[in-house]
Amino acid sequence: MKKIILTPNPYRDKNFHTVRSAMKILRECGMEVRLCLPFEIDKSYDLPKDLRFSRLDREIGTADMLVCFGGDGTILHMAKTATRNNIPILGVNIGTMGFMAELESTELDQLKRLATGEYSIDERMMLDVTVHRDRDIIFHDICLNDVVITKGAVARIVHMAVNCDGVQALECGGDGMIIATPTGSTAYSLSAGGPIVEPDAHSILITPICSHDVASRCIVASENRTVTVILTRNNRRCAYLSADGGKTLRMNMGDVATVKKSNLTTKLVRLKDRSFYDVVNMKFRIN
Repeated sequence: MKKIILTPNPYRDKNFHTVRSAMKILRECGMEVRLCLPFEIDKSYDLPKDLRFSRLDREIGTADMLVCFGGDGTILHMAKTATRNNIPILGVNIGTMGFMAELESTELDQLKRLATGEYSIDERMMLDVTVHRDRDIIFHDICLNDVVITKGAVARIVHMAVNCDGVQALECGGDGMIIATPTGSTAYSLSAGGPIVEPDAHSILITPICSHDVASRCIVASENRTVTVILTRNNRRCAYLSADGGKTLRMNMGDVATVKKSNLTTKLVRLKDRSFYDVVNMKFRIN
């Protein structure tokens, strides 16, 4: 019997309607199901009394799969937990875009295939990001989509130099810089003018955000490169770094962000036999 953890976003799945249907389908197939919240919710939010929630940290170690219900942000958040515990994750879209999700909320019948093993695993490259301040490590994380360094909310330019294996690749002023995986190429990087890259291309994308330099362009680097970002010519100004939209770190002058391919990979469950370009066409409504 497979043990599956279901992690619904209570702000997306109203009254847990979708996850209730999924629980019924999986249990009828003989699966062991646990219900866990993906993050802490507001204390004022009333959880349904008829649903039993377990602690994710107690259940994840013995789970065979994690099924996440929500938008891309919820899936990204849970991808880190699933990856660190070496279990695959299946996304069910209850958001707007849901680019990373395998199923829509209207396709829950396909969950029956999990019981018979009729699915495949798609391994996705991740990034490892470390920020040094002098000799100290002040930040370390992994991400599936991107590392973003921005100027924050103030209307000003932040100057950055980007090196690949110690050699300067570009230097410019603007709103910031995005270091993305192929998976993240269809997220913020795309909005900033970066290219769409197939998930199995294993590249690192370096995309300036609103660069104040007409010569600055997105760079598609090898997965084997070590990318460093340094603040330059900013005097007392700072920038802000986040990985996959998580907790923000304030970077000061002299701080160095180092980004490279992670040794970990996110395992996404695939139930459909479809091309990456089918997903692109459907999600972006390209005709």
